[in-house]
Amino acid sequence: MDWKEILRRRLATPNTGPNKKKSEQELKDEEMDLFTKYYSEWKGGRKNTNEFYKTIPRFYYRLPAEDEVLLQKLREESRAVFLQRKSRELLDNEELQNLWFLLDKHQTPPMIGEEAMINYENFLKVGEKAGPKCKQFFTAKVFAKLLHTDSYGRISIMQFFNYVMRKVWLHQTRIGLSLYDVAGQGYLRESDLENYILELIPTLPQLDGLEKSFYSFYVCTAVRKFFFFLDPLRTGKIKIQDILACSFLDDLLELRDEELSKESQETNWFSAPSALRVYGQYLNLDKDHNGMLSKEELSRYGTATMTNVFLDRVFQECLTYDGEMDYKTYLDFVLALENRKEPAALQYIFKLLDIENKGYLNVFSLNYFFRAIQELMKIHGQDPVSFQDVKDEIFDMVKPKDPLKISLQDLINSNQGDTVTTILIDLNGFWTYENREALVANDNENSADLDDT
Repeated sequence: MDWKEILRRRLATPNTGPNKKKSEQELKDEEMDLFTKYYSEWKGGRKNTNEFYKTIPRFYYRLPAEDEVLLQKLREESRAVFLQRKSRELLDNEELQNLWFLLDKHQTPPMIGEEAMINYENFLKVGEKAGPKCKQFFTAKVFAKLLHTDSYGRISIMQFFNYVMRKVWLHQTRIGLSLYDVAGQGYLRESDLENYILELIPTLPQLDGLEKSFYSFYVCTAVRKFFFFLDPLRTGKIKIQDILACSFLDDLLELRDEELSKESQETNWFSAPSALRVYGQYLNLDKDHNGMLSKEELSRYGTATMTNVFLDRVFQECLTYDGEMDYKTYLDFVLALENRKEPAALQYIFKLLDIENKGYLNVFSLNYFFRAIQELMKIHGQDPVSFQDVKDEIFDMVKPKDPLKISLQDLINSNQGDTVTTILIDLNGFWTYENREALVANDNENSADLDDT
């Protein structure tokens, strides 16, 4: 009989003994005693299957200390051997060519235009002939992932081959980055990433024109973008997984293309023209040629219309040396202002706008920064705009959860963070926003004139 049934019957049996009826507490105690008894008996029956629960398996292994040279060397060697083994497991060029040959040989008619297709039956045949290294790619899950709207239930051979190539590239890159992971913990420190990019430069034809004296500045410029966007908490390290997941590495390795267009180079932060542009701007701002930027020098950045109040906050919050900004801090500043739609950039600017360090912007904060815009408008002979009107527009754009406070998340969720921040820190940006309808009308008129001609 089940122990639960025995317990239920025992408790339901009336007290027929000579004593008085048991109290509620006595019944509870008796119930607990019986439960303990039956539970112990039941658990005892499972004793043999639960023996391993008595000991906790080891899950923490201490890293070797700096003075433990032998252990460090052993760890480095074992990691190197492990990465070499993983590298040998990847498909090489010859094996990739053989895979393409097999796929082409087993294509399933009819073709869609010039697109060769393959059904699941032939897909499995190729998997059997391609060898053990390819086994991971020839699964039902991969086939289903690439299956779209083909009426014959086939997948594109080219899409599948590109999928394999992408996977191989990711694993190769992961192994390559891991070689620079000195700590062996799955992340790169700033110095690790600097070494990686420095050794990568000779393999990028688009950087052939860079002088070696500029390498250190180029590396600093490139590394800063990774850390600005992928290390928001400023821990000084980035997960290798995050580096692979973002598009920055693709942009960097795009410089291997010898025929990369001028337009692509201009929009690529890692290109030589882009790096020289940013560094050239820094040198042009540095009027006293001491290698650092003062607040007065930085005020000439861009259209030279940023407010003094905002610049004060930049020098209060950002890392400076004797009140002046170095190139690395300048790069963070540029990345924030050139990417104002991105959460990391908004986080940077929000910290500057949050003068009370409360984690939100209230009417006082908005008024504090907009007063400087009003003062600049007077200096330039413009009629100041009412703060009340601007405040109402900002809250209407952002639609914060709390009608009196704007949080960073509110700014990000609204997709208007770039507009709001521009209104508060830059006179030219505010003027552009205030006259947006007239500017759009002018653009339309110019387009119409071009069409007429």
